[in-house]
Amino acid sequence: MIYRFTIISDEVDNFIREIQIDPEATFYDFHEAILKSTGYTNDQMTSFFLCDDDWEKEKEVTLEEMDDNPEMDSWVMKDTTLSELIEDEKQKLLYVFDYMTERCFFIELSEIITGKNMQGAKCTKKSGEAPKQIMDFEEMAASTGSLDLDENFYGDQDFDLEDFDADGFDMGGGAADAGTFEEEKL
Repeated sequence: MIYRFTIISDEVDNFIREIQIDPEATFYDFHEAILKSTGYTNDQMTSFFLCDDDWEKEKEVTLEEMDDNPEMDSWVMKDTTLSELIEDEKQKLLYVFDYMTERCFFIELSEIITGKNMQGAKCTKKSGEAPKQIMDFEEMAASTGSLDLDENFYGDQDFDLEDFDADGFDMGGGAADAGTFEEEKL
């Protein structure tokens, strides 16, 4: 059996990589195949995220052991085979290659080829230049036009300052010392 993954980027329109890999290969083998197909270096923290149909992250497969809590499920690339977590065609994954700016590739298991076997991984389709591997915040703002700091950036868009009771904040450090809140005029 062979897994055929299609990899695209939301940064470069014509970027496509297709990688065929043995399902018994590890996520680390897949990681190395992605790096080789893009020309990226192997000196950055990366992770795979298994996603639902709407690209919402579900399970993370990390490059290094990140969680020392034995009660939590954790998956490490070198210890986890693809077939252990991926079984169905159309399975979606994210491959985060730039942790600081959370840039990633979108991956889909486009086909499970039965009746054939292969060792390792092979890039079978290569189109377009890969996006730059690492981008700092200033570069990202320049290339996208903004850092997407809209009204939802800090969370709940239904936030209303009037929901907070100014008298409920202890401004003086103690109940006996509690003062009243006055908005500072500038």
